[in-house]
Amino acid sequence: MRPTPKSLTVGVVQHPCGDDRGANLSASIGGIRDAASQGARLVLLQELHNTRYFCQSEDPAQFDMAETVPGPTTAALADIAAGLGVVIVASVFERRAAGLHHNTAVVLENDGAIAGIYRKMHIPDDPGYHEKFYFAPGDLGFNPVNTSVGCLGVLVCWDQWFPEAARLMALAGAELLLYPSAIGWDSRDTQDEQHRQQDAWITSQRAHAIANALPVLSCNRTGFEPDPSGRSAGIRFWGSSFIAGPQGEILATAPTNDPHVLVATVELERTEQVRRIWPFFRDRRVDAYHALTQRFRD
Repeated sequence: MRPTPKSLTVGVVQHPCGDDRGANLSASIGGIRDAASQGARLVLLQELHNTRYFCQSEDPAQFDMAETVPGPTTAALADIAAGLGVVIVASVFERRAAGLHHNTAVVLENDGAIAGIYRKMHIPDDPGYHEKFYFAPGDLGFNPVNTSVGCLGVLVCWDQWFPEAARLMALAGAELLLYPSAIGWDSRDTQDEQHRQQDAWITSQRAHAIANALPVLSCNRTGFEPDPSGRSAGIRFWGSSFIAGPQGEILATAPTNDPHVLVATVELERTEQVRRIWPFFRDRRVDAYHALTQRFRD
Protein backbone atom coordinates (compact mmCIF):
# COMPACT_ATOMS: atom_id res chain seq x y z
CA MET A 1 0.00 0.00 0.00
CA ARG A 2 1.40 3.38 -0.99
CA PRO A 3 1.69 6.14 1.67
CA THR A 4 -1.42 8.26 2.08
CA PRO A 5 -1.11 11.55 0.16
CA LYS A 6 -0.99 14.81 2.11
CA SER A 7 -3.93 16.12 0.11
CA LEU A 8 -6.59 14.38 -1.95
CA THR A 9 -9.05 15.65 -4.53
CA VAL A 10 -12.40 13.96 -4.02
CA GLY A 11 -15.73 13.90 -5.84
CA VAL A 12 -19.35 13.35 -4.85
CA VAL A 13 -22.06 12.51 -7.42
CA GLN A 14 -25.64 13.57 -6.62
CA HIS A 15 -28.49 12.78 -9.02
CA PRO A 16 -32.17 11.74 -9.15
CA CYS A 17 -33.18 8.15 -9.83
CA GLY A 18 -35.99 6.79 -11.99
CA ASP A 19 -37.37 3.39 -12.90
CA ASP A 20 -34.69 2.74 -15.57
CA ARG A 21 -31.77 1.15 -13.72
CA GLY A 22 -29.52 1.49 -16.75
CA ALA A 23 -30.19 5.22 -16.92
CA ASN A 24 -29.49 5.56 -13.19
CA LEU A 25 -26.18 3.75 -13.56
CA SER A 26 -25.31 5.90 -16.58
CA ALA A 27 -25.97 9.02 -14.49
CA SER A 28 -23.61 7.74 -11.80
CA ILE A 29 -20.93 6.87 -14.36
CA GLY A 30 -21.31 10.25 -16.04
CA GLY A 31 -20.78 11.91 -12.69
CA ILE A 32 -17.70 9.80 -12.01
CA ARG A 33 -16.23 10.82 -15.36
CA ASP A 34 -17.00 14.47 -14.64
CA ALA A 35 -15.36 14.31 -11.20
CA ALA A 36 -12.30 12.51 -12.60
CA SER A 37 -11.93 15.14 -15.33
CA GLN A 38 -11.70 17.72 -12.52
CA GLY A 39 -8.92 15.79 -10.82
CA ALA A 40 -10.83 13.63 -8.34
CA ARG A 41 -9.03 10.45 -7.32
CA LEU A 42 -11.81 9.24 -5.01
CA VAL A 43 -15.51 9.39 -5.97
CA LEU A 44 -18.49 8.69 -3.71
CA LEU A 45 -21.91 7.71 -5.08
CA GLN A 46 -25.23 8.05 -3.25
CA GLU A 47 -27.01 5.23 -1.40
CA LEU A 48 -28.59 2.65 -3.75
CA HIS A 49 -27.47 4.83 -6.64
CA ASN A 50 -28.79 2.70 -9.50
CA THR A 51 -32.40 2.16 -8.31
CA ARG A 52 -35.27 4.16 -6.97
CA TYR A 53 -35.48 4.17 -3.18
CA PHE A 54 -37.71 1.10 -3.09
CA CYS A 55 -37.88 0.96 0.71
CA GLN A 56 -40.83 3.37 0.84
CA SER A 57 -43.07 0.29 0.94
CA GLU A 58 -42.77 -3.43 1.68
CA ASP A 59 -42.95 -5.41 -1.56
CA PRO A 60 -41.37 -8.88 -1.96
CA ALA A 61 -41.05 -8.30 -5.72
CA GLN A 62 -38.39 -5.67 -5.05
CA PHE A 63 -35.95 -8.39 -4.02
CA ASP A 64 -35.62 -9.15 -7.75
CA MET A 65 -33.44 -6.05 -8.00
CA ALA A 66 -30.81 -7.40 -5.60
CA GLU A 67 -27.49 -8.61 -7.01
CA THR A 68 -24.40 -10.38 -5.83
CA VAL A 69 -21.10 -8.72 -4.93
CA PRO A 70 -19.22 -8.96 -7.19
CA GLY A 71 -22.01 -8.65 -9.73
CA PRO A 72 -23.17 -6.62 -12.73
CA THR A 73 -23.04 -3.18 -11.10
CA THR A 74 -19.66 -3.68 -9.47
CA ALA A 75 -18.32 -5.06 -12.78
CA ALA A 76 -19.45 -1.97 -14.67
CA LEU A 77 -17.99 0.34 -12.04
CA ALA A 78 -14.76 -1.67 -11.90
CA ASP A 79 -14.22 -0.95 -15.60
CA ILE A 80 -14.73 2.76 -14.96
CA ALA A 81 -12.44 2.76 -11.91
CA ALA A 82 -9.65 1.07 -13.89
CA GLY A 83 -10.18 3.18 -16.98
CA LEU A 84 -10.07 6.47 -15.09
CA GLY A 85 -7.65 5.41 -12.34
CA VAL A 86 -10.03 6.43 -9.54
CA VAL A 87 -11.28 4.80 -6.35
CA ILE A 88 -15.09 4.49 -6.30
CA VAL A 89 -17.41 3.92 -3.34
CA ALA A 90 -20.83 2.60 -4.41
CA SER A 91 -23.85 1.36 -2.44
CA VAL A 92 -25.72 -1.64 -3.86
CA PHE A 93 -28.63 -3.90 -2.88
CA GLU A 94 -26.64 -7.05 -2.13
CA ARG A 95 -28.10 -10.54 -2.47
CA ARG A 96 -25.92 -12.59 -0.16
CA ALA A 97 -28.11 -15.70 -0.23
CA ALA A 98 -31.75 -16.59 -0.71
CA GLY A 99 -33.64 -14.55 1.86
CA LEU A 100 -30.51 -12.73 3.04
CA HIS A 101 -29.84 -9.25 1.70
CA HIS A 102 -27.78 -6.23 2.74
CA ASN A 103 -27.38 -2.57 1.95
CA THR A 104 -23.72 -2.79 1.01
CA ALA A 105 -21.12 -0.18 0.12
CA VAL A 106 -18.44 -1.56 -2.20
CA VAL A 107 -15.02 0.09 -2.45
CA LEU A 108 -13.41 -0.35 -5.87
CA GLU A 109 -9.68 0.30 -6.21
CA ASN A 110 -8.25 2.37 -9.04
CA ASP A 111 -7.35 -0.83 -10.88
CA GLY A 112 -10.94 -2.13 -10.66
CA ALA A 113 -10.34 -4.64 -7.87
CA ILE A 114 -12.73 -4.77 -4.91
CA ALA A 115 -10.73 -3.34 -2.01
CA GLY A 116 -13.42 -4.12 0.54
CA ILE A 117 -17.07 -3.82 1.47
CA TYR A 118 -19.11 -2.37 4.31
CA ARG A 119 -22.59 -3.63 5.16
CA LYS A 120 -24.90 -1.04 6.68
CA MET A 121 -25.06 -1.64 10.42
CA HIS A 122 -27.96 0.55 11.56
CA ILE A 123 -31.16 -0.38 9.70
CA PRO A 124 -34.13 2.02 10.04
CA ASP A 125 -37.79 1.10 10.13
CA ASP A 126 -39.69 4.37 9.94
CA PRO A 127 -42.54 5.80 7.86
CA GLY A 128 -41.25 5.85 4.28
CA TYR A 129 -38.04 3.99 5.21
CA HIS A 130 -38.97 0.31 5.65
CA GLU A 131 -35.43 -0.99 5.42
CA LYS A 132 -35.74 -3.75 8.00
CA PHE A 133 -38.02 -5.58 5.54
CA TYR A 134 -35.22 -5.65 2.96
CA PHE A 135 -31.86 -5.57 4.74
CA ALA A 136 -30.24 -7.67 7.41
CA PRO A 137 -27.95 -5.65 9.71
CA GLY A 138 -24.32 -5.65 8.70
CA ASP A 139 -22.04 -8.22 10.29
CA LEU A 140 -18.62 -6.85 9.33
CA GLY A 141 -18.34 -4.29 12.09
CA PHE A 142 -16.91 -0.80 11.78
CA ASN A 143 -13.72 -1.51 9.89
CA PRO A 144 -12.25 0.98 7.39
CA VAL A 145 -11.07 -0.12 3.96
CA ASN A 146 -7.47 0.44 2.94
CA THR A 147 -7.01 1.88 -0.55
CA SER A 148 -4.34 3.59 -2.61
CA VAL A 149 -5.80 7.00 -1.67
CA GLY A 150 -6.12 6.37 2.05
CA CYS A 151 -8.00 4.40 4.69
CA LEU A 152 -11.73 4.93 4.12
CA GLY A 153 -14.29 4.82 6.92
CA VAL A 154 -17.37 3.98 4.88
CA LEU A 155 -20.78 4.17 6.59
CA VAL A 156 -24.27 4.28 5.05
CA CYS A 157 -27.14 6.75 5.62
CA TRP A 158 -28.79 5.91 8.97
CA ASP A 159 -25.29 5.15 10.28
CA GLN A 160 -24.53 8.86 9.92
CA TRP A 161 -26.62 9.76 12.98
CA PHE A 162 -24.60 7.58 15.37
CA PRO A 163 -21.41 9.07 16.86
CA GLU A 164 -20.32 5.61 17.95
CA ALA A 165 -19.99 4.47 14.32
CA ALA A 166 -17.83 7.41 13.30
CA ARG A 167 -15.67 7.09 16.41
CA LEU A 168 -15.06 3.37 15.92
CA MET A 169 -14.04 3.98 12.30
CA ALA A 170 -11.65 6.70 13.46
CA LEU A 171 -10.20 4.49 16.21
CA ALA A 172 -9.57 1.80 13.59
CA GLY A 173 -7.49 4.20 11.50
CA ALA A 174 -9.95 5.78 9.06
CA GLU A 175 -8.55 8.87 7.35
CA LEU A 176 -11.85 9.98 5.82
CA LEU A 177 -15.50 9.32 6.67
CA LEU A 178 -17.84 8.65 3.74
CA TYR A 179 -21.64 8.59 3.94
CA PRO A 180 -23.72 7.53 0.91
CA SER A 181 -27.28 8.61 1.75
CA ALA A 182 -30.94 8.61 0.69
CA ILE A 183 -32.88 11.04 2.85
CA GLY A 184 -35.58 13.57 2.17
CA TRP A 185 -38.78 15.24 3.25
CA ASP A 186 -42.35 14.17 3.63
CA SER A 187 -44.25 16.82 1.68
CA ARG A 188 -46.74 17.11 4.55
CA ASP A 189 -44.06 18.55 6.85
CA THR A 190 -44.05 22.31 7.32
CA GLN A 191 -41.21 24.34 5.83
CA ASP A 192 -39.86 24.99 9.33
CA GLU A 193 -39.79 21.27 10.08
CA GLN A 194 -38.13 20.54 6.77
CA HIS A 195 -35.44 23.09 7.53
CA ARG A 196 -34.86 21.61 11.00
CA GLN A 197 -34.47 18.10 9.60
CA GLN A 198 -32.05 19.13 6.87
CA ASP A 199 -30.00 21.27 9.24
CA ALA A 200 -29.80 18.42 11.77
CA TRP A 201 -28.56 16.07 9.03
CA ILE A 202 -25.76 18.41 8.01
CA THR A 203 -24.85 19.33 11.59
CA SER A 204 -24.66 15.70 12.73
CA GLN A 205 -22.11 14.80 10.07
CA ARG A 206 -20.08 17.97 10.54
CA ALA A 207 -19.93 17.03 14.22
CA HIS A 208 -18.41 13.66 13.30
CA ALA A 209 -15.74 15.52 11.34
CA ILE A 210 -14.99 17.76 14.33
CA ALA A 211 -15.06 15.05 17.01
CA ASN A 212 -12.65 12.86 15.02
CA ALA A 213 -10.66 15.52 13.09
CA LEU A 214 -11.46 13.77 9.82
CA PRO A 215 -12.75 15.01 6.46
CA VAL A 216 -16.34 13.94 5.70
CA LEU A 217 -17.90 13.20 2.31
CA SER A 218 -21.69 13.00 2.32
CA CYS A 219 -23.60 12.08 -0.86
CA ASN A 220 -27.40 12.27 -0.97
CA ARG A 221 -29.81 11.74 -3.84
CA THR A 222 -32.10 14.47 -5.12
CA GLY A 223 -35.52 14.64 -6.80
CA PHE A 224 -39.01 13.40 -5.96
CA GLU A 225 -39.79 9.69 -5.82
CA PRO A 226 -43.41 8.54 -5.38
CA ASP A 227 -44.36 5.75 -3.01
CA PRO A 228 -45.04 2.83 -5.38
CA SER A 229 -47.73 1.55 -3.02
CA GLY A 230 -49.57 4.88 -3.07
CA ARG A 231 -49.94 4.77 0.72
CA SER A 232 -47.84 7.88 1.35
CA ALA A 233 -47.05 11.18 -0.33
CA GLY A 234 -43.61 9.97 -1.45
CA ILE A 235 -40.22 11.48 -0.62
CA ARG A 236 -38.57 14.60 -1.97
CA PHE A 237 -34.89 13.90 -1.45
CA TRP A 238 -33.10 17.03 -0.33
CA GLY A 239 -29.76 16.63 -2.10
CA SER A 240 -27.40 19.03 -0.32
CA SER A 241 -24.44 16.65 -0.62
CA PHE A 242 -21.31 18.18 0.87
CA ILE A 243 -17.62 17.81 1.57
CA ALA A 244 -16.28 18.99 4.93
CA GLY A 245 -12.80 19.35 6.38
CA PRO A 246 -11.53 18.00 9.72
CA GLN A 247 -12.92 20.92 11.72
CA GLY A 248 -16.33 20.55 10.12
CA GLU A 249 -15.72 23.40 7.71
CA ILE A 250 -17.78 23.12 4.52
CA LEU A 251 -15.51 22.87 1.47
CA ALA A 252 -18.21 22.29 -1.14
CA THR A 253 -21.96 21.79 -1.15
CA ALA A 254 -24.53 20.75 -3.75
CA PRO A 255 -27.96 22.29 -4.36
CA THR A 256 -31.14 20.80 -2.93
CA ASN A 257 -33.10 20.08 -6.09
CA ASP A 258 -30.63 19.46 -8.90
CA PRO A 259 -28.08 16.83 -9.98
CA HIS A 260 -24.59 17.97 -9.19
CA VAL A 261 -20.99 16.79 -9.13
CA LEU A 262 -18.99 18.18 -6.21
CA VAL A 263 -15.20 18.26 -6.32
CA ALA A 264 -12.91 19.57 -3.58
CA THR A 265 -9.44 18.97 -2.22
CA VAL A 266 -9.14 17.76 1.36
CA GLU A 267 -5.91 18.19 3.30
CA LEU A 268 -5.39 14.83 4.99
CA GLU A 269 -2.34 16.03 6.88
CA ARG A 270 -4.51 18.49 8.81
CA THR A 271 -5.85 15.62 10.93
CA GLU A 272 -2.52 15.46 12.72
CA GLN A 273 -2.44 19.23 13.24
CA VAL A 274 -6.03 19.46 14.48
CA ARG A 275 -5.67 16.53 16.89
CA ARG A 276 -2.63 18.20 18.46
CA ILE A 277 -4.64 21.28 19.48
CA TRP A 278 -7.97 19.52 20.07
CA PRO A 279 -6.74 16.25 21.65
CA PHE A 280 -10.08 14.50 22.05
CA PHE A 281 -8.41 11.12 21.62
CA ARG A 282 -5.94 11.88 24.42
CA ASP A 283 -8.64 12.93 26.86
CA ARG A 284 -11.15 10.17 26.23
CA ARG A 285 -12.14 8.51 29.52
CA VAL A 286 -12.18 4.95 28.24
CA ASP A 287 -12.27 3.72 31.85
CA ALA A 288 -15.67 5.38 32.35
CA TYR A 289 -17.55 4.56 29.15
CA HIS A 290 -18.79 1.06 30.03
CA ALA A 291 -22.42 2.18 30.08
CA LEU A 292 -22.29 2.84 26.35
CA THR A 293 -22.81 -0.88 25.78
CA GLN A 294 -26.19 -0.72 27.54
CA ARG A 295 -29.42 0.00 25.63
CA PHE A 296 -30.49 2.47 28.31
CA ARG A 297 -29.64 3.18 31.94
CA ASP A 298 -32.82 2.62 33.96
